[in-house]
Amino acid sequence: MSGAIATLGYSSRTEAVLAMRRQGRTTREIAEAIGIDVKTVSALECSAARWPKHAGDHVPRPSFDVVASISLNTRQRLRPAAAARQMNVEQLMRLIIEKVAEDGLVDAVLDDRDLVQELR
Repeated sequence: MSGAIATLGYSSRTEAVLAMRRQGRTTREIAEAIGIDVKTVSALECSAARWPKHAGDHVPRPSFDVVASISLNTRQRLRPAAAARQMNVEQLMRLIIEKVAEDGLVDAVLDDRDLVQELR
């Protein structure tokens, strides 16, 4: 296993990721700034959470966490996709939501235009 890679003035990529997350930057923004894949950003955050050095260095979440409200059944259906990406289900759900929002894919994912028209 290799040592830390100094990044953007921080002692490691993990330190850079955590600092940018504290600044409120999205996963995609962090990935682009560092020049790594968005999955790598999530993996670095996940591994940092297990280090005693970073135990209190988490990003505050809103009081209502939408991801936490997802049903157990839905979480179980997402497990294989999360495992294939070497992340937990919560990370995968956040990544999906960020990607849909950042790429303007809400209509494509929901395909709900007819339903919205019916409700009006």
